[in-house]
Amino acid sequence: MPIFVRNASWDTNNPLISPAIPCLHARPVGERFDMFSSLRLGRVFGIDLFIHGTFWLLPAFIFFSGVMSGNTAGLAMDLAIVFVLFGCVALHELGHAFAARGYGVRTRDITLYPIGGVARLERMPEKPGPEIVIALAGPAVNVVIAAAIFAALVAFGPILVMTDPGMACAEFLSHILLLNVVLVLFNLIPAFPMDGGRVFRATMNLFTDRLTATKIAATVGAIAALGIGLYGLFTGSLMMMVLAGVVFMLGQAELAGTQAREDWKSRWNQRVYTTPFGGATPSQDPFSGTSVRVVRRPDGWEWDPVSRIWTEWRGGLPVRKLSAD
Repeated sequence: MPIFVRNASWDTNNPLISPAIPCLHARPVGERFDMFSSLRLGRVFGIDLFIHGTFWLLPAFIFFSGVMSGNTAGLAMDLAIVFVLFGCVALHELGHAFAARGYGVRTRDITLYPIGGVARLERMPEKPGPEIVIALAGPAVNVVIAAAIFAALVAFGPILVMTDPGMACAEFLSHILLLNVVLVLFNLIPAFPMDGGRVFRATMNLFTDRLTATKIAATVGAIAALGIGLYGLFTGSLMMMVLAGVVFMLGQAELAGTQAREDWKSRWNQRVYTTPFGGATPSQDPFSGTSVRVVRRPDGWEWDPVSRIWTEWRGGLPVRKLSAD
């Protein structure tokens, strides 16, 4: 399920998306229900939970397919499986959110789509370790769910199969178990920016810089997306072809965002200021000496000759101002 990353530290209008199950990105725009908005279900552990309007296309498709085929007997179970499965998807996204919270990263909201879910994080840690933990937290939730269902079937299976309702319950749980296993395996495909692709990028980041690691991961993700698309084409699966397109587009968007961030950091580190003195400090007379060009790092003092104010920068943020008057 996707992690929607909004990094306010450099461009709040250019979100980065890092999905596990790829999804189209859209922000909740209210609680009015239509095809282009999200329905707010509530708030879980301080995180808003939404269902996008297009989500309802999936159960509607299953319902009408069952009616048209005459398979109304299994229709209720099919719909129940869909809704429970997306409950597991929501738990998967909460796994990402809780892992991110452990690194001081807030999750704005979680939105469910017909092909997955999106957790919008304020930012993604750039260190490989935290990124791997956050990416694997979602699939880990599905592993726990599958293990719990398996244990329940082993413990109570012999009792359930003794009655028809019990048989139906066992069949239902078996489907949910299998789908959670599929979710784990699918999410671990190294198709950036899915969970597996994000783990792959973080692993590459251990041996090279972040931009190069992202380029490698995006290339591998594009190849994986091509494979998914070809599989969907030859099997006639429109869903797989849509997934392939989404994985490719989001991977390229993530690469472009990383490139923009690295360019921004490079320009920041090469800032050039003009000051009316030669290497002076705020304790010195700012009006003695001639104007010189001084290259400064992000941390340090900056002189504004128009406002006649010194600004101290720490970690890319202004922390103190001193007037020269």
